Amino acid sequence: MRGSTARALKILGKKIQKLRKQKDFTQEEFAARLGISRVYMGYIEQGRESPSLKLLMKIAGKLDVKIENLFHR
Repeated sequence: MRGSTARALKILGKKIQKLRKQKDFTQEEFAARLGISRVYMGYIEQGRESPSLKLLMKIAGKLDVKIENLFHR
């Protein structure tokens, strides 16, 4: 993965993790709400996986934020 892409995925993952914790969801229950595995959710939060646009839209919806808010620190 290129450097800038890897950094962007890490930032995205940390933002998702922060918002998830603010909503008081465990990683496991949030993943279940999204219909994905807890392991995959962990990889997204670590910046190791790149979620699809469809999944990002679902994540934003479950966190009650606009999708663009996932990309701001």
